[in-house]
Formats: sequence, structure tokens, C-alpha cells
Amino acid sequence: MKFDHVAVNVKSIKDSADWYIENLGAEIIYLDDTWAFLQFKNIKIALVTNDQHPDHFAVLDSSALSNKNAVKHRDGTISYYTKDLDNNYIEHIYYPSKKDLKSK
Repeated sequence: MKFDHVAVNVKSIKDSADWYIENLGAEIIYLDDTWAFLQFKNIKIALVTNDQHPDHFAVLDSSALSNKNAVKHRDGTISYYTKDLDNNYIEHIYYPSKKDLKSK
């Protein structure tokens, strides 16, 4: 599996996104009131609120297509969560290709 992103909990999505953009040069992939997805040169970071998403790291995993617990998100991704031995969340995420979307 390939590492995709890390998600950190923040108090304000907008304020935190602005800070990461201004101070670290991040670019916005997605932004709304409940989460933001930011791109750096070598990694993506998700800004999440405690009531919407858990802190986690994500791996690319096509098994999300067949996992019964997988959820399709508003940005088109499909994912499900597991936990490691220490109760840390791992998101197994899949980004559908145009080919995948046409076959639905």
C-alpha cells in the first residue's frame, strides 16, 4: 500500500487552512466547513474537526471498492477505517478513475 495523507484535528477549518497556506505554502485541493484537503510538494494533509472525522493517516487501497463498511464521500473518494494495535485510525482510501465512474 502507498501512503496517501495524514489528517489532523483543528478548531477552525478555514483559519487553519489559511495558516497552512500562508505559512507553509500549501495549496487547496478541497475546502468546506467540515474539512479541508491541502497539497504540499510531497504530501497531502487533511484538516478535520473532531465531530466530523477522526485523526488518522490514510493509505491507498482498492479494497475500499468491495469493503462492506466503505463509504462514498462527496469528493468522489471511497474509504473505510480500521484501527491499529494502539487504537489509531487508518483510512483505506480509493480515488475512482474516470473508467471506474463510467462503469457504474
